Amino acid sequence: MKNSSVVRFLLPVILCLTVLLTGCVDYQVGINFATPYSGEITQHIKVSDQLSNLAPSDTKKWLDSVEKRSRQLDGKVKKLDSQELLLTIPFGNGVELAQKFNQLFQTSIVPNATIPKDQVDLIKLNSQVSIHQSNLIFVERNSLDLAIDLRALQVLSQQEKIIIDPDSLADLKFQLTTPWIARSISNSDNLQPINNSLKKGLVWQLHPGEVNHIHAIFWLPSPIGIGTAIIILLMLLGYLLKYRRFPGLA
Repeated sequence: MKNSSVVRFLLPVILCLTVLLTGCVDYQVGINFATPYSGEITQHIKVSDQLSNLAPSDTKKWLDSVEKRSRQLDGKVKKLDSQELLLTIPFGNGVELAQKFNQLFQTSIVPNATIPKDQVDLIKLNSQVSIHQSNLIFVERNSLDLAIDLRALQVLSQQEKIIIDPDSLADLKFQLTTPWIARSISNSDNLQPINNSLKKGLVWQLHPGEVNHIHAIFWLPSPIGIGTAIIILLMLLGYLLKYRRFPGLA
């Protein structure tokens, strides 16, 4: 979705299109938090039969490149079939999440003679994620900021005077899954989720041809704080059973 390989994959397909293809690629990216110190980045990619038949070699090369980048980040790859992949990349904290997510999706300019020089700066499919974590003893507050630049799909959809709705190139979604409540920050610049289910997390429908901004706040239980509180409670309970009084009381 947000890398140079996507551009190399989609561009030759777009240039030879004479009819509108709908739902060429189904690409779902997710961030799943289990605790403040464990989670995973997920990618579920499915290429349509129509597009795979049209460009089988390009399809395979692109899926292979996605698989390779995920493995370089200690990810695991599950091949559901020749056109569908499920990839998971683990992270240990917010800093590692940001590093791996940005490394996975940040791209450079893709040179191509068919792209006008005044538009070359737009041929970037990338994202930037940052997360700020605040420890409040028993819980941890997390603020997730994500910007996904999909303007390159708008440029690609207009190559060689073939006008194609960029929304038809790919169905792109981002999902945030947490064990506790998560909420999206309402703002005129922020994308709003299409699913507010607390059990399944938040889901955003990304818009090709635009810069998609996502800002969400969520809370996670703090294992260190909760563990410390349990230890103190057990110590107090042990003292009470032995001396029949609380420490400091006569």
